[in-house]
Amino acid sequence: MTLTLTPIHGLPLYQKDDPLTSTILEAIRVEGIELRDSDILVVAQKIVSKVEGRLVYLGDITPSSMAHQLAEVTGKDPRFVELVLRESKSTLRVRGGTLIVEHNLGFICANAGIDHSNVKGLYGSDDDWVLLLPENPDQSAENLRREILGFSGKNVGILIIDSHGRAWRMGVVGTTIGLAGIPGLVDKRGDPDLFGYRLKVTQIAAADELAAAASLIMGQADEAVPVVHVRGFPYPLRDGCLQELIRPQEQDLFR
Repeated sequence: MTLTLTPIHGLPLYQKDDPLTSTILEAIRVEGIELRDSDILVVAQKIVSKVEGRLVYLGDITPSSMAHQLAEVTGKDPRFVELVLRESKSTLRVRGGTLIVEHNLGFICANAGIDHSNVKGLYGSDDDWVLLLPENPDQSAENLRREILGFSGKNVGILIIDSHGRAWRMGVVGTTIGLAGIPGLVDKRGDPDLFGYRLKVTQIAAADELAAAASLIMGQADEAVPVVHVRGFPYPLRDGCLQELIRPQEQDLFR
């Protein structure tokens, strides 16, 4: 097995309603890559959010009393905290600099995934602009997959990723927040190991493994690589969704 990940350069600084699909396909062509069925494109959440108009000016936000209370604890702008609350089902932990929440999409993350980095405002101070996650990343991925099929005739998988921290470990890692045409989980239960033992509990978070690999190439600062082309994914492509990767609350031992 050979897994090849190729950074796609030359993409623009996207704004609302910019043509995401056609610009990605053109950049892939310039890189000298000819798309094939079963290729995968890993796409940074940030460019999807920008095209979908998820840029928010904090000056337009009126904080609630709860936002003011949590801002006192975290040291954050109460307008930012208000956005975190709006994007979350519940608040799990609060400390200086961070709110750990259950996002409306179902996963646990810091500050509801709302970000200041690599965000340029339309007016005023850039510090007063933040970017929210896509409202429905699975649908965003499916739309991109269908448009690529329409333009190129190739059936590819799409992975939309963000950088999240993890319980018990330091640092952030690339994590799936939306997918289409690619499995989230690969179930190996019942498969034999080298010595014939049948696996009983092994399920592989294949989408997250690929997200982490692609994140190494995308970088976290000024690398300007929001798309990675992948060839050689070791599992068959199929329809998938984010919910595969979300552990049900009744099975969550860490809450």
